[in-house]
Amino acid sequence: MGKPREFEKPMGVRDFLPEMACKKQWVERQVEERFSAWGYQEVITPTLEFYDTVGGASAIDEDKLFKLLDGQGKTLVLRPDQTAPIARVVASLMREVSLPIRLFYHANVFRAQEREAGRSAEFFQSGVELVGDDSPEADAEVLALAVESLQACDVGSIQLAIGHIGLLDALLMEQLNDRQTAEELRECLGRRNLVEYSTRVASLELSEERKARLLSVLNRRGDDRVLHLWKETESPRVREMIAHLEAVWEALRDWGMDRFMVLDLSLVGSLDYYTGLYFEGYGAASYYLLSGGRYDRLLNRFDRPAPARGFALKTDRLIMASRGTGTKKERITLTYDRTNRKQAFQEAERLRKQGKAVTLRLVEGSSPVAIHSDAGEDSGRVETCAAMQEEVGENG
Repeated sequence: MGKPREFEKPMGVRDFLPEMACKKQWVERQVEERFSAWGYQEVITPTLEFYDTVGGASAIDEDKLFKLLDGQGKTLVLRPDQTAPIARVVASLMREVSLPIRLFYHANVFRAQEREAGRSAEFFQSGVELVGDDSPEADAEVLALAVESLQACDVGSIQLAIGHIGLLDALLMEQLNDRQTAEELRECLGRRNLVEYSTRVASLELSEERKARLLSVLNRRGDDRVLHLWKETESPRVREMIAHLEAVWEALRDWGMDRFMVLDLSLVGSLDYYTGLYFEGYGAASYYLLSGGRYDRLLNRFDRPAPARGFALKTDRLIMASRGTGTKKERITLTYDRTNRKQAFQEAERLRKQGKAVTLRLVEGSSPVAIHSDAGEDSGRVETCAAMQEEVGENG
């Protein structure tokens, strides 16, 4: 293996130059304001976790985990997501905290990618987890907060597509009564291969009516009225999940958020720990900006069973999709020579207190002039240390 070139980075990672870093911070501030307003509290988990705890509990495929050994020979992983680490925290450090618990985070996560895939190995997420509370209102809360978070980032038109893993499985099993075939069909949907799904259904030895019901998950999208199409069922599990989804929709309607939602039961997440509601969020130009859902079995791994749901905003994509630019400080450069150094320092302090970004530059023999280094609302304005002297006095 050849030695990396002097300035070469590992595959899948990138640098954030000042302008991009500024917008990343702006995006995180925007969504954090919404998270905090809804009563969520920040939690920070370590970048390194034990494989036997978080690595094993994560739904990320093992071949995508970055693994390393510590000095005692124990296997560690770079956190592949935030949900499993937060589940660990809730079940250990917060074990005595009563449910429900509302937490949010900003973090980088790591996933090894195939060289040909061209995907990031390190990317950033901001998100929330609501642990405890089995009510439809709790599910609706996370959906509504997801919408508000996207609105805060000014991403244009917003739509959340909502599926339900449990309901889809129940519908498949009702028609098939064959777990392996049901899992194969669900896998097709998980890969977004609707043609293969249709072909497989057509090849099954089933009545045309049963095939039609299996195919109905592909072409029924809309508001809660599409749920009526599956209500004629003898399956108590199907009826129970439809009733829950209808209750979630009613809560969204009371929040005024139903107009941003569309039901799509063919929607299946790529992570295996989702058990119920699953959703994805999109902005203008169909930017894929967030995903989340219900994961009721994950806390069992940490010996604190509880219903839970959450979502992760894809910060890297939000940076690109957002039309907001953030609040940039007016940037000023003050040039001075040593004869008026004290006055220049005082002027710099005064301007910084006004929220401006001030750079000082020593230029012997120069006139004491403050120069804007980038255009802003006051781009035509010029400050002089000489004019300032009348205000602070010759000796400060």
